[in-house]
Amino acid sequence: MKTRIRKLLPGESFKMIAIAAAIGLAAGGANILFRSCVELVRQHIFKSGFALLAIDRGGLHLLLLPLLPICGMLLLIPLSLLFPGEVNGYGFPRFLRQVNLEGGIIRFRTIVLKILSCSLTIGTGGSAGVEGPIAQVGGAVGSQVGQFFRVSGSRMKVFIAAGCAGGVAAMFNAPIAGVFFAAEIVLLGTYEIGSFAALVISSAMATVASRAYYGALPAFPIPPYHLVNSLVEVPLYSLMGVVMGLVAVLYIHVFYRVRDRFHILPLHPQLKPLLGALFVGLIAIAFPQVMGDGYEYIAEILAGHGVLWTMLALVFCKILATSLTLGSGGAGGVFAPALFIGSAVGGVFGGLAHQLLPQYTANPGAYAAVGIGAFLASVTHAPLTAIFLLFEMTGNYLIIVPIMLSSIIGVVVAAKLNPDSIDTVDFGREGIDIHEGRETAVMKSIRVGKVITEDVDFISEKANVDQLLKIFSMAEDSFYFPVIDETGRMTGVVSLQDVKSILHDEELRLTARVGNICTRKVVMLTPDDNLYTAMTLFDAKGLEEIPVVEDADNRWVVGMLKRRDVIAAYNKEVLLKGISERTASIRLR
Repeated sequence: MKTRIRKLLPGESFKMIAIAAAIGLAAGGANILFRSCVELVRQHIFKSGFALLAIDRGGLHLLLLPLLPICGMLLLIPLSLLFPGEVNGYGFPRFLRQVNLEGGIIRFRTIVLKILSCSLTIGTGGSAGVEGPIAQVGGAVGSQVGQFFRVSGSRMKVFIAAGCAGGVAAMFNAPIAGVFFAAEIVLLGTYEIGSFAALVISSAMATVASRAYYGALPAFPIPPYHLVNSLVEVPLYSLMGVVMGLVAVLYIHVFYRVRDRFHILPLHPQLKPLLGALFVGLIAIAFPQVMGDGYEYIAEILAGHGVLWTMLALVFCKILATSLTLGSGGAGGVFAPALFIGSAVGGVFGGLAHQLLPQYTANPGAYAAVGIGAFLASVTHAPLTAIFLLFEMTGNYLIIVPIMLSSIIGVVVAAKLNPDSIDTVDFGREGIDIHEGRETAVMKSIRVGKVITEDVDFISEKANVDQLLKIFSMAEDSFYFPVIDETGRMTGVVSLQDVKSILHDEELRLTARVGNICTRKVVMLTPDDNLYTAMTLFDAKGLEEIPVVEDADNRWVVGMLKRRDVIAAYNKEVLLKGISERTASIRLR
């Protein structure tokens, strides 16, 4: 009887689905709130300021345009002072670090801060998008749910990814794209069937909430798509993929170059966003399309109304404007700028192709549509997200082949020239491959110099084997010793294995020198190497100890690294992080 009752009770899978549905609805509601805030700022600050300053009259009034984005950055200062490090700049890489390396503990205030800071930046004309931030807001909702139920680290990641899927799905009215965004970008392509189900449920429910409020319209209209001549256009779309990959690398390079320059600029941190806003406003005097998310101009390009030279200029202006906005400390994401740049590059490519082969190619708007997905894939290294986003927004099966070719080729070209996507550059600079997971990241974060045993027994290469045996007999737990020359530099290593063949020959024990029997090809480390490198060497060479020297040229031995010490250091770090995360979770609740 009890067994039958248990079967009737909701199981773990049902609970997971119910929680995922709740996260999706909350993410959909957060998307509505976010977009409403952006529109509120745009109406009451940007458009009202535009009219108040009479910028629409042109002439000298245009010189007042930079005041609008500067106003947004002035309003951002109080938030930045109250919550340093949580407001300014492009925050998605930090979010990925929290999710994949730091246990996924995200504060509730992240939801409020992201909505306010991004609304002030984008609503007043800063060149950024809400898609990355809405994914962070959805992820923060998922994290809050995970903290409430006190779930494990792996389940926490699933809840956060479910929130991200819901946020993106609601933003674009594209539930499948939301699922793949979370799976490819947030979970880094590592997920199980159970977690995938949670993403699907959350994405679907967020889309339901969004459609109930906004209707079933996509983020921007995409005209009907068709292939005119597949034998001609398919190679052209493939070539466009190469172009997209090259422009994506340029975008990433400029973005981080500008951010680095602002970082070292000898200026008060609160003044840097104002300077960035000034530069964006100056660009906008000639090219006002760069301001905000740029969705209105994307719609123009897709409709085939873009002017060739204007689109070409806007590719570079939008790259620079986005880099200035976010690199200087404005808040927002790079998703919408990527869509803008992709549509402009596609429009230019399609315009040239149509001029050369008018009878065999579609209008530039068709190439711009494919360009949106191809460039997004190239910048984020997430082709499935881009492919399904375009498919859902067009509802046209014919676009699948061009977008698949352009996206995959673009990703291959971009990854070949720059292994990091726009979201993982900071990890690459730190020597962390975030796709390898949390365990590897922990190992790579600990330096060899912190773990070594500095009390080392040396032996001269001129010593005889009898003397070596005395050292072996006195050693408590080490049978692997550095061999040094007269200057004190290491010339080799000697182990008990090296002397086994002459142990029973008394004459050889007295006459043979350590330098004659030691191993000269030494595996060694420096204090700046990380424990991941050390453990790789331990496993590959079958060693238990490795000498640590100052550097490869000056082989001054500074200590010995033992396998067991590496394992102990790793366990200690994981334990401390676990305690820290649990403490943070309790404190946040």
